[in-house]
Amino acid sequence: MSFSGQSVWVTGAGQGIGRAVAEGFARLGAQVIGFDRAFSEGNYGFTTYLLDVGDAAAVRHACSELLSGQQRVDVFANVAGILRLGAIEDLSSADWDDSIRVNVSGAFYLLRELIPRFKAQGSGAVVAVSSNATHVPRMQMAAYSASKAALTSLIQTAGLELAEHGVRCNLVSPGSTDTAMQRGMWHGEDARERTIAGFPEQYKLGIPLRKIATPEEVARTVLFLASDLASHITLQDIVVDGGATLAA
Repeated sequence: MSFSGQSVWVTGAGQGIGRAVAEGFARLGAQVIGFDRAFSEGNYGFTTYLLDVGDAAAVRHACSELLSGQQRVDVFANVAGILRLGAIEDLSSADWDDSIRVNVSGAFYLLRELIPRFKAQGSGAVVAVSSNATHVPRMQMAAYSASKAALTSLIQTAGLELAEHGVRCNLVSPGSTDTAMQRGMWHGEDARERTIAGFPEQYKLGIPLRKIATPEEVARTVLFLASDLASHITLQDIVVDGGATLAA
């Protein structure tokens, strides 16, 4: 895989999977712009850009600024996402609205700005990080799962609309991954082991590979789908969860 000379945009690049994706593209020669609301460290190995993807006006301004002096965007990797946990009757309107705003509207706002550029180029690749929670229900995750399911549908629709223009659109759906978001769900010293074993009382299966994914393992699938190695793959959703959905 090589992205030498290519221009790549990655959202959610400040940490976790998004950062691993952005750094992976950069190592393979791409000129990467990583977007996030905050970058807590000094050196990321790619160009950073502060942006709340859920703010439509801010997205439009950023795209106007960046695209005015840039002829191409070869890859758009949408990784930005937030998690709001709670039973449906306990979720606040803000929890629901924020989940939709960041997890799906953010991708829509950016696609709306980038699609004319992709069409003009006659090429490009879009890869969005969804979740295995769109394949099987997860208790306490109604807002997250619904927003990621909407994201999945959005990207697949974009794939249909862009196919005739030579633009491929795919998804990667991780399961439990060693990120700050995942650790925020853990309580107790045995949380990792319990996650691997599963939670029968919540109808959540364990992980057959007996390990939590690393951000880099998920990122490698994103890189593959964006690369020429996947030149005839579009409208696909690859689940990267160690077998936790049992191919459901």
